[in-house]
Amino acid sequence: MADKDEIRSQLHDAFEGADYPVKNQMDLVPALPNGPATKFESDGTSFTAMEIATRLSGHQEFPYEDVDSLVDDVMVGLEQEDII
Repeated sequence: MADKDEIRSQLHDAFEGADYPVKNQMDLVPALPNGPATKFESDGTSFTAMEIATRLSGHQEFPYEDVDSLVDDVMVGLEQEDII
C-alpha cells in the first residue's frame, strides 16, 4: 500500500511550479519534470501524470487557485479509485 504522505509530497513538488490559477489539465503539463510521463511512486504503487489525468478527470474541479487545493482533490480521487 502506498504511503499517502509520500504521494502527497511528490504531487505537491510536481505541481507547485504550475502557473496558478490553472484552468485545465494542460495548464499543469509545463510544470511536470517529465511532462505527462512524470511518475509518482511509493511502496510498490506507481502511476504517471497521464494516468492521473485519465482516471481522475471526474474528481477534479478546475480551475485551481493553488497547488494545495489541486493536490487535495487528486488525493481524494486516488483514494476513491483505489489507486492508493
